Amino acid sequence: MDPEARRSAVVDALFRVVRRDGVEQASLRNVAEEAGLAIGSVRHYFDSHDELLVFALRELEDRVEVRMRAGAERIFAADSSAERRPLVEALLGELLPLDADRHDEAVIWLAFVTAARTRPSLRPSALRLHEGLRMVVGRILAGAARLGALPEGVAVDVETERLAALVDGLAVNAVLQPDRTTPEVMVAVLSRHLDDLAG
Repeated sequence: MDPEARRSAVVDALFRVVRRDGVEQASLRNVAEEAGLAIGSVRHYFDSHDELLVFALRELEDRVEVRMRAGAERIFAADSSAERRPLVEALLGELLPLDADRHDEAVIWLAFVTAARTRPSLRPSALRLHEGLRMVVGRILAGAARLGALPEGVAVDVETERLAALVDGLAVNAVLQPDRTTPEVMVAVLSRHLDDLAG
């Protein structure tokens, strides 16, 4: 296995441990066991638990960014508001736990951003995830305002924060109360908010 593939396998193992047992259980030993590797193999790539966590959170950040950029490009390439609306909903839906893979990602995201509160090394990546969502939402809403797709006088900065907070809140509720905040509920709430925003 080449070094990049080995590093990726270790990160995937870490994500499985975090999803199942939480960040504090993602020790080098536990991650190595999950990956089916000797701990020395993991230490070859990561000197410490903290270094592994930082790398993994950056990897999560990169995976989300790739999807967000692709979705944003489709939105900005669309010719009309009618074309853009479902693309905006789909882009924001990428950040919601609407299926098993995105639910796992949301569980991991929540575990890491919670851990960042007391682990300074995780804060820069956690902040970039936070700011990345707001940047994308802000660009979408600013573009919609320029095209006249929002009511006149809408405060784009306030609406950016409101929509980003809605997405974050839905994701957290879906992780903590999945029986109550189902995919159907999340889609309905997001869709209603976008309808209201458009006036």
